[in-house]
Amino acid sequence: MSVRKQITEESGVYFITFTCARWMPLFELTNGYDAVYKWFDYLKARGHYIVGYVIMPNHLHVMIAFSKTDQLIHTIVGNGKRFMAYELVKRLKLLNRSDILSQLSGWVNKTDQQKHKKHEVFEPSFDRKECYSIAFMKQKIDYIHYNPCKDKSLSIRYPEDYAHSSAKYYYTAKQGVYPVITYMELQDVYLG
Repeated sequence: MSVRKQITEESGVYFITFTCARWMPLFELTNGYDAVYKWFDYLKARGHYIVGYVIMPNHLHVMIAFSKTDQLIHTIVGNGKRFMAYELVKRLKLLNRSDILSQLSGWVNKTDQQKHKKHEVFEPSFDRKECYSIAFMKQKIDYIHYNPCKDKSLSIRYPEDYAHSSAKYYYTAKQGVYPVITYMELQDVYLG
């Protein structure tokens, strides 16, 4: 579901997806995976939980358990995308990728140009689904973790072999690049 309306929920578990502009593999081109991890750190510092994720070369799937907050989920995700966009643009400049920067500039619509936006790094909207049940959380976590296996260009056979994913923890009980809490462990936090 595209998020163009105001979201007023203050807490809950959400499956969120957003995509690089025109599906360009910007995370891969800039090695910008750590920009996502910094956003996760920001969320955790505010009491939210990262339940599962996969950072693909051109998009992100993440399950976040939002604790009670005065901020709208739309604002939290929008601010995260903005933070990551600045970092990815900075890295493209350091890499002298004027070809890509030119494309990103060309994709900014006239309204945003008038607001002095210089680059369209991500698609303007994002998808989110509230996870009401353990079964739905499991379905979304499985979808997240098998995403790299479906991308033939990555040559990933087992979900836990993809570095930028929480699959390693779910399948081996060893934290991967970024530590998460499973949806089953989350019950103890919320109910305990």
